Amino acid sequence: MALGWIVFLLLVSGSVALGNLHIYNVSQRCMRDINTFLWDLNQDEPKEYAALMYDSFGKMGSSVKEGNVNQPGSVQQCRSAIGPGFSAQYCQVFLKQGTIQYFVGICVPDSCREVDVKQLVLCDRLQFNQKSLLSLLPPNLINQSSQEIIMTRCLVDTVAPDASDVACMCVCCVMLAIPLAATLFTALRRSQQSSTISHTAESCHLNVYGTLKSNGSEINGRTLEENGRNNPAGQCISQSCLSSCLQAFSLQTTSKGVFSTPFSVQCENYASLNGIRVLSLLWIICGHAAQFPVINNLDNYKTWRRAVESSPIYVFTISGPVFLAVDTFLLLGGLLSARSLLSSIHKAEDNLSLGLVANYLFKRIKRIQPLHLFTMCFTISLTSLVQGGPYWFPFVETLIDCKAYWWANLLLISNLLPVHEICIPWTWYLSLDYQCYATTPLLVYIYRLKKSVFVVVVGGLLVITTVTSAAITACLHLPVFHPSTVTSDNYVLYYYVKPYTRYGPFLIGILTGIYLTTKKDQLLKEKWQPALGWFCCLSLMVLLIGLAYLLKETPAHPSVAHALYQGMHRLLWALTVSWIILACEEGFGGFIKTFLSFGFWVPLSNISFACYLIHPIFIILYNGLQETPMHYTDINFMYLFLGHLVLTLVFSSTLTVLIEKPYLHLKHRSI
Repeated sequence: MALGWIVFLLLVSGSVALGNLHIYNVSQRCMRDINTFLWDLNQDEPKEYAALMYDSFGKMGSSVKEGNVNQPGSVQQCRSAIGPGFSAQYCQVFLKQGTIQYFVGICVPDSCREVDVKQLVLCDRLQFNQKSLLSLLPPNLINQSSQEIIMTRCLVDTVAPDASDVACMCVCCVMLAIPLAATLFTALRRSQQSSTISHTAESCHLNVYGTLKSNGSEINGRTLEENGRNNPAGQCISQSCLSSCLQAFSLQTTSKGVFSTPFSVQCENYASLNGIRVLSLLWIICGHAAQFPVINNLDNYKTWRRAVESSPIYVFTISGPVFLAVDTFLLLGGLLSARSLLSSIHKAEDNLSLGLVANYLFKRIKRIQPLHLFTMCFTISLTSLVQGGPYWFPFVETLIDCKAYWWANLLLISNLLPVHEICIPWTWYLSLDYQCYATTPLLVYIYRLKKSVFVVVVGGLLVITTVTSAAITACLHLPVFHPSTVTSDNYVLYYYVKPYTRYGPFLIGILTGIYLTTKKDQLLKEKWQPALGWFCCLSLMVLLIGLAYLLKETPAHPSVAHALYQGMHRLLWALTVSWIILACEEGFGGFIKTFLSFGFWVPLSNISFACYLIHPIFIILYNGLQETPMHYTDINFMYLFLGHLVLTLVFSSTLTVLIEKPYLHLKHRSI
């Protein structure tokens, strides 16, 4: 009789377990391990692994109303727990309550898949003492009790690069190995030449007239090239294309002038551009250092937002007009593109040919694409090797598109794609810059052909870009104020990265470059002219920043004020910066020219391109590897900015001489 009862109980318990498995739609192994974990946790003395897993669950903290809604838990502690027959894995459950989206970190057996975790949460199977292990936000704090699961995601604790990751690693290694090998080759070759010169000089006792010139280029009245004729092997090495290329890639060549700080820089033309470029770069890095944590890393987001919206001093981080420093870069790009092309035309005996234009465009590709390609491959490799924390996921999603849309970066058209498909999102600027750069030959051709037609074309382009920006802003109700633009998908998708809305500052730069290159007399002749110019320039800068704070509310309907501001503020900003350049070039810059022309801006300006490409990687790495939310204070953000800046300068200096400069020197060495 007792045996019959035992069999009956076993059959009942088995049917209940199978019934639960069917209801939860969870794999059998996952359900078994979950039951084991919950059983060991609910004992009077829970087992150590169960206590570790429970302690790793995310729990609600204080300051929920200030934005501390994410509950990351502990990734490392979860991964350290080992249960009977399974290891623990860290997963995230992304939830939505009303308008608030947040995630909760949970620790479950590694036998559970993401779909299993979702079912366990939906069925409220994860309980301790009959209470859910997930700490949902209380309705009295957010005025919303209903919640829904957006998705679940489990962090893998192993690194498994695929074929594309390995290919990118190989590209990076090759691009770094070539200049290092070239440096060793050049050092050995120079050492060999030095030994030859020393040996020859000693044999002639160093006292024969004409034996050794001060630059070491003539021995016994003969040049080294003449000596090389007596040595066919030496002649082959010195005159071969391979030798020339290796010398171009060597650090001995690429490092020349990069880190110099000439004292006479203030006397050079366009010396103020160095200071303007570096200050704009610092503005962008500071803005990104503040913007990236704001996305989902802050535990007091509302405190930060109130601060940046209340004071114009935060315009140097992420407040007010959106990254006017980018428009400064576009202005400088237009100025230098016009200057470079006009200089090339002058050297070609005033002939603007198709070959000259092709060479002009190719030099630009050679200037930006090697480091761009390296950054893209380096980022792909990095994301495959780094085991991120709970805040790594949003950044990986934006970077993983490289494997699908790398070709857009290669063709420099990434800004024409939807923003969520751009490989390495911040490289949209390179595509925009090149697209604008390609228009310079046509405008210069029209300028040389007939100036009246040129005026009409330029005026039409300025009107088009202004009206287009204003119309898009009015139709889509776009904001014009940071940080409101951070949460507006349409702002970036339809306005921020498009050439037809951002071309104006580049065009102003082309006009400035043409004038400065072709002028025969000074524009400013009377003393009152520079005084009036500086007053208008500084007043307009203050007005542009102040108006953004007056228009900080996102319009709920088409707004004429927002549309006019969006359509004109970037053009007007470019005009103010072009005035500063003009005043400095014509000798009316005063202490501003002295400051912008300091020698220490030169090395920073030389590495500015690498700084722009590299700095977001350090910011993303730092934010993505955090296991706890960051707390906003001015001092914390200042230290973050300084830390990112130091790392950026160190690595950018290295990449400039190893990756960027060698391809520029090829034009002198082997092309």
